[in-house]
Amino acid sequence: MSVMVARKKVVRKWEKLPGRNTFCCDGRIMMARQKGIFYLTLFLILGTCALFFAFECRYLAVQLSPAIPVFAAVLFLFAMATLLRTSFSDPGVIPRALPDEAAFIEMEIEATNGTVPQGQRPPPRIKNFQINNQIVKLKYCYTCKIFRPPRASHCSICDNCVERFDHHCPWVGNCVGKRNYRYFYLFILSLSLLTIYIFTFNIVYVALKSLKIGFLNTLKETPGTYPSMSLTVLTVLEVLICFFTLWSVVGLTGFHTFLVALNQTTNEDIKGSWTGKNRVQNPYSHGNIVKNCCEVLCGPLPPSVLDRRGILQQEESPAQEGSCPRGPGTQEPSATQGPGQAQEGGMKQQDSSIPPPSAVPVLSVSDTKIPEEKQRTPGELPMPSLDAGRAEH
Repeated sequence: MSVMVARKKVVRKWEKLPGRNTFCCDGRIMMARQKGIFYLTLFLILGTCALFFAFECRYLAVQLSPAIPVFAAVLFLFAMATLLRTSFSDPGVIPRALPDEAAFIEMEIEATNGTVPQGQRPPPRIKNFQINNQIVKLKYCYTCKIFRPPRASHCSICDNCVERFDHHCPWVGNCVGKRNYRYFYLFILSLSLLTIYIFTFNIVYVALKSLKIGFLNTLKETPGTYPSMSLTVLTVLEVLICFFTLWSVVGLTGFHTFLVALNQTTNEDIKGSWTGKNRVQNPYSHGNIVKNCCEVLCGPLPPSVLDRRGILQQEESPAQEGSCPRGPGTQEPSATQGPGQAQEGGMKQQDSSIPPPSAVPVLSVSDTKIPEEKQRTPGELPMPSLDAGRAEH
């Protein structure tokens, strides 16, 4: 008979997490679903640097110094490392409340606010929290069913509450929050330096070529061989990319440098949380630029509270592992038969192995022989045996 075994499939928690995120490498990489602009960022950085290393660096290393490509390689590797670290990490997603926790919070809110008459708007779900003698409001998230921590906000693109939410950056393909803000700042800072570096040495490259044959003759060179092709087409392309990138990347770096010095987020700056009409002071600022920078960029990195690689177990449908040999007369009970029917069928099989009564020889009375000492005539009395007499005495 076959043996039925229920197998268990190991399911990671990241496969069941709510929100609009994508996971790779068994949950180790976490990104937003909209990654098209992130791929454009990779293409622009890799393409521009590849052209610079392939053409301009070869000429500048010979004419000026071999340290030029080395320093460019260091900036490129640092920018790529911080970009991937920002894009592939958990920005600080806060787990949603479990059903029991959500029910308890609802009961707590109803006990605090009381019953609201029908037709009236319920009061806002807010808790007051004190930080550095400053009252901070904790808002309730109707999607995650939790009271958000201070400085947290719900990202409408990723559909998650993020701790110390700064903004959602499509260029890195992820939210920027508490756990990856320092890497985001280092990325835009290193990218600004790399852009300025490539743009500057492209101009130097054109200037050196112009000193030899003149600027107009340099631009009129027929493309097709190195270095004429790089100068007329590729160098101009690099200069244009770096020129338009400078305005956005360098300006973004300056803006975030200002926010780091004040220990403030982009979300707080846009909403005017600390510069509004009330003129409420920022309770998170230390009043010192150096201390604010050290806290944001050099402070301890909190661990992820999102258990992405935790294990869930789900049972699959039973599977047949093997079968035992059966005799020619045995039959396996079908799946529709109950246990009683299967037992009855087994008893019938056992009865079939016993031969019928007609096949067993029956001995009649006439065929049996009675011993002579026990045979007597019809009128004769039975004689007691010696054994019986001995038993009486």
